[in-house]
Amino acid sequence: MLGGGVYFWSGYGIFALGYSVFHVWWLWAKIAADIIGWTLNYLVQRYYAFAGTHPGMREMDHVKRYIFIESIGFVLDYLIIAGLNRVGITPYFGFFVSAAFFTVWSYLWYKYWVFPGASDSKPTVSH
Repeated sequence: MLGGGVYFWSGYGIFALGYSVFHVWWLWAKIAADIIGWTLNYLVQRYYAFAGTHPGMREMDHVKRYIFIESIGFVLDYLIIAGLNRVGITPYFGFFVSAAFFTVWSYLWYKYWVFPGASDSKPTVSH
């Protein structure tokens, strides 16, 4: 939740600055917001939320997985906001709708694939 909050509120602030103050098209303002938000989110997720040992994974393994899953999320996020914008709903509200979806999406991907812990990276056997 902390990483998501950092991503959301830093991105929301950058978006508001670009979109409402500098009158940048919502898509470009959102891209700028995401670049900053993703960077801060990665740092929080990697070094706080999912800190610890990650057996057999180098830092670049985490980075590659993070970029891959966020690239998919990027497309979904923009489709959500663009779709809502197309029917007359402000991108500001679209941020909240998208964030609700990505709270669950991101947590699951980060926990089990991007930053897997020792117990998450191998199957367990019960006797």
